[in-house]
Amino acid sequence: MRGLTGKTAFVTGGASGIGFAVSLAFAQAGMKVMLADIEEEALAAAVKNLKDVGPDVRGVQCDVTDSRSVERAAKMSYEAFGKIHVLCNNAGVLAIGGIDNISVEEWRWVFDVNVMGILYSLSAFLPHIRAHGEGGHIVNMASMAGILSGQGFSPYSASKFAVVNMSEGLATQLQPLGIGVSVVCPGFVRTKIMEGARNRPERYGLARGPRSGTPEGASFARLSQLVHAGIEPSDVARRLISAIQNDELYVFTHPERRPEVEAKFSAILAAFDRVPVQ
Repeated sequence: MRGLTGKTAFVTGGASGIGFAVSLAFAQAGMKVMLADIEEEALAAAVKNLKDVGPDVRGVQCDVTDSRSVERAAKMSYEAFGKIHVLCNNAGVLAIGGIDNISVEEWRWVFDVNVMGILYSLSAFLPHIRAHGEGGHIVNMASMAGILSGQGFSPYSASKFAVVNMSEGLATQLQPLGIGVSVVCPGFVRTKIMEGARNRPERYGLARGPRSGTPEGASFARLSQLVHAGIEPSDVARRLISAIQNDELYVFTHPERRPEVEAKFSAILAAFDRVPVQ
């Protein structure tokens, strides 16, 4: 999808972090942008900040775990801009898991945001993008955690593996229709993802922060330090714009992680080599 000027993008989790940086990059490229976010105050501030970059920027409050909320956001987007060309499923949350504390509520919350949120978005927007016939692009925000199981038994890693698989399947089916797909797999990025529980709906129960002195607590502290030292969201946005324009499926931002990926696939190939030849 080479030409972005004049096209319209819908971005979930658009009020902060990677979502805001991507929305800014879209506006700078001459696109109309609808920011969707669960935080109304942050959303209003983000829209105000982007108005100086592009006048065709609006916001809609949206809870991606609620299919009706996503459908409402889609309806408002069509009313505001007519057509949506780029769907950026960026909203995501993180919860520390592990074998010492398997919380069904934590797993359900993470999967409802990271996986079902994408499914609801696709259900609301994909028929529209197919119908207008002008082509488009689907962006799904995954993570290196969706390629490498560095976090062990974790709802976040499991959800991001699902996002990678969903994106691969989508790409196969949408390519003949002129709709591209990109799955973004960044390493550590300086965002507020470690504070994601601030937006956790009550129906998922009370957020139990990891206790200090436990394996969960140590993991949370280590990840917080790595996130703080991560790359800027704008670095991810630049890679994403290029990926959309060049129709790239896999989008990576941390080349230093390549040896880990090579080691994983070498182990997989070695396992195939151990299969007796029939």
